[in-house]
Amino acid sequence: MPPYIAAIDQGTTSTRCIVFDRQGTIISVGQKEHAQIYPQPGWVEHDPEEIWRNTLEVIALARINGKLQGSDIAAVGITNQRETTVVWNRKTGKPYYNALVWQDTRTGDLVSRFARNGGQDRFRAATGLPLATYFSSLKIKWILDNVPGVREDAERGQALFGTMDTYLIWQLTGGHYNGLHITDVTNASRTQLMNLQTLDWDPELLEAFDIPHAMLPQIRSSSEVYGTVTSEVLPGIPIAGILGDQQAALVGQTCFEPGQAKNTYGTGCFLLMNTGTELRPSNYGLLTTVAYRFGKEPAHYALEGSVAITGALVQWLRDNLGLISSSAEVDTLARTVPDNGGAYFVPAFSGLYAPYWKADARGVIAGLTRFVNKGHLARAVLEATAYQTLDVVRAMEQDAEMQLSSLRVDGGMTVNELLMQFQADMLGVPVIRPKITETTALGAAYAAGLAVGSWSSFDDLRRNWGIDRTFEPAMNEDVQNRLYQGWQKAVERSFSWESQPV
Repeated sequence: MPPYIAAIDQGTTSTRCIVFDRQGTIISVGQKEHAQIYPQPGWVEHDPEEIWRNTLEVIALARINGKLQGSDIAAVGITNQRETTVVWNRKTGKPYYNALVWQDTRTGDLVSRFARNGGQDRFRAATGLPLATYFSSLKIKWILDNVPGVREDAERGQALFGTMDTYLIWQLTGGHYNGLHITDVTNASRTQLMNLQTLDWDPELLEAFDIPHAMLPQIRSSSEVYGTVTSEVLPGIPIAGILGDQQAALVGQTCFEPGQAKNTYGTGCFLLMNTGTELRPSNYGLLTTVAYRFGKEPAHYALEGSVAITGALVQWLRDNLGLISSSAEVDTLARTVPDNGGAYFVPAFSGLYAPYWKADARGVIAGLTRFVNKGHLARAVLEATAYQTLDVVRAMEQDAEMQLSSLRVDGGMTVNELLMQFQADMLGVPVIRPKITETTALGAAYAAGLAVGSWSSFDDLRRNWGIDRTFEPAMNEDVQNRLYQGWQKAVERSFSWESQPV
């Protein structure tokens, strides 16, 4: 058995290939950012062909950096930004339009239109999801209705839909030469077109959204051998794992027991709690989603709280305001002041996700006085991530009817120790950072490795998990309550900013 597993992590801002050994240690990395395209306010797009080129490049870089042969790699797993929607031509492989990114809000009018008949939770019983600009269903509909020729091709089976996992697997396994058109249950559960009970495309949902079944990929489990790579970068290597990025992080954190939860701090923030094989509906603004399904085993479900903008706010501070020259500088700037100076930043750039689901919200900075300086703004930017996580945790505790005893964290922002300590202070429970924080890619590697026998059981994976640091809460409860009340007032100021169509 070859000693390594490769994971392709196709994220919102970059694509990476990370190679792991059987202890979950990183052997090699290749990474490349792709362009963020903003044609209009609220519109967010990616160029799928640029991402495909970058994918080939980062695989090659990871092999070069690790001095690896193809024979060193037992399998490859794929994890990806979820909901981001691509439609391309089966014969040419050319996308009809740029990918509509999960953050894109151009379907706001469609959300309002669909909600008039049955409300925002019209499809929640079948899908676990409210009507929102977030999910793939309305993005597909927008492309079908607005890009010439797509609907006709879709009806004839020539136009293919996929989230980024589907698009990349199709390319890696031959493209227009019989490439596999598949996805897994975790990504399918984010389209708002899959029924959570049957784990298959729902005919009533397809009819409601007016989406042809012929354009949809086949739904498979998260861990099985689907096919082999035909590209020269990994010739003949089995593709054996697919997980949406947040479900991959749940697997990478080895949260296999009901009640175990993790929070990923990336472009957005995503808190998932494993609820086991029980399908648990949410009454407090969370999403019910598929956590994973390994081979022929029953699917496991999760409750999820999704926050649209966290790490992206630090990038905005860097790129749009120029207050910092690199993302890492936000910590240095925030440490120039002891607190937020009364300022709060609500980053509702794409509306508010869990637990509010306010598509008409927009970003606000509240509590400004002449005293506030750029250090306070930097601190407010970091604190916004912790407050949004607290909102989600409180909703999750009500839905799950249990109190969180600790929180496992991962993602790029966890290196910011000021943020991690503030998060522990606001939650009032320990925040645990593992030794390996690249848990999204690791989860995809685990899914692939389990399918080919690199690991034999969940116990093998649990043995790889270790703690880097635990952040213990240390804030006075009165201070905690005062800060959170200020946040709640600021959030209310962001509501109903964008006018909704009548």
